[in-house]
Amino acid sequence: MKTPLQIDLRSIIRKRLPEGKGERIPGFIFTVLERLICQKELNEMLRFGFPKEGHQFARAILQHLDIKLKVEGLENITPGRHVFVSNHPLGGLDGIALIALLGERYGDDGIRFLVNDMLMNVDPLKKVFLPVNKFGAQGRGVARAIDESYASDRQVMIFPAGLVSRLGEKGVIADLDWQKTFVTKSVEHGRDIIPIRFVAHNRPSFYRIAKWRKKLNVKVNLEQILLPSEVCHTRNVTFRIIIGKPISPEKLLAEGLSSKESARKIRSEVYRLLPPEKI
Repeated sequence: MKTPLQIDLRSIIRKRLPEGKGERIPGFIFTVLERLICQKELNEMLRFGFPKEGHQFARAILQHLDIKLKVEGLENITPGRHVFVSNHPLGGLDGIALIALLGERYGDDGIRFLVNDMLMNVDPLKKVFLPVNKFGAQGRGVARAIDESYASDRQVMIFPAGLVSRLGEKGVIADLDWQKTFVTKSVEHGRDIIPIRFVAHNRPSFYRIAKWRKKLNVKVNLEQILLPSEVCHTRNVTFRIIIGKPISPEKLLAEGLSSKESARKIRSEVYRLLPPEKI
């Protein structure tokens, strides 16, 4: 019998450590970590969404958190095959919201969302995810699956920054540089690029920790640990999603820019839909 996915941080950590070492970790350490990632609240969400999958699960999570979507520019989604590219402000709920939105339009089998391979552990969304960041022989298989998705009739979704938006100069929250692959693949497979501006941000503490980690040259991505708690603390809000006009591969070729330059330009166009937030 199928059961809802549940997070058990103690079990995860003990399995990853050498035999016997996990048992030496004091219980209060696990308790602190479980509270830090909001394990109890996350498991409540997973139970609420069960047994739904794909966009229906995503919509259930939004319902559980009382999150609504205000979508502008739906008329810009023309018929055809697209690559939907968005800024990445939240590190969780932004992806869930886009899966709910586009999944309702195209169905779960009609979308593929390129994500970090670690997210393949989120079983209810696995059917719409396409993992990246693999290596070796398995990596070649994933690269082939990505090419097949771009060549198919499915819609492709991606956060080209890869990482969550950060706090920059003058208190502006914005993506880091966008990777160029979505441009090369869009041109290669004749897909329009549809830019999306997702209007949201995490709590100020997230950005402060990220900023100080960088200043202190700490290599471990400490702020990434806080992303689950950002999901749990985002309730009773409305996300504004602005959909821009499609950018054809013919237009990209006519501009004569490199893929990297085109990615930078499209990132700028996303923020022209609405300037970045300040905190």
